[in-house]
Amino acid sequence: MKSPPQLAVTVAITRRADPSRAAEMAAWVRAGASLAEAFPGFLGTGWVRPELGSTEWHMLYRFADAGALHGWEESPERQWWLSSAEGFVEHTRVEKRTGIEGWFDPPRELPADEGLPEAPKPPARWKQAVTIWLGFFPVSLLSGWLLAPHLVDLNLVLRTMISTLVLTPIMTYLVLPRVTRALQPWLKR
Repeated sequence: MKSPPQLAVTVAITRRADPSRAAEMAAWVRAGASLAEAFPGFLGTGWVRPELGSTEWHMLYRFADAGALHGWEESPERQWWLSSAEGFVEHTRVEKRTGIEGWFDPPRELPADEGLPEAPKPPARWKQAVTIWLGFFPVSLLSGWLLAPHLVDLNLVLRTMISTLVLTPIMTYLVLPRVTRALQPWLKR
């Protein structure tokens, strides 16, 4: 029997640090990224601050599968790195997401010191497909009506590129969150 495919895992963490220690924080974040890069299955990392002078730092890192992530999270290198920030970094939130299923999970905040709970079971793939279609169909229809007439003289590749550049953020940030929120009872059944 074939085992199910392993999904890449993205971890989102919010940390707080005194804005006067921003240079130390930036160096600490870069050191962690350098350490993680050496681990098998590492796919990337990034961080942002909501605004200059903010106490919050939002960080993401991604591994090829849960096993690779576990290797990093339990490593002595990561434990040393985390301990090096004691006294100036506060860990406030941690969240794990796999694949497209993250669209179907309700948002939730978890205290960082409680560890990561088992990820909720995602809805059946067919329910995910129906949900995406319910959002995609009206957006595509509207795009065909409003956007397509302005792109008619462009070649197929350029038309497709422009329409997907416009539609992807609309679907990701506006439509899918609303559709999945409205369908939560059905998706959880």
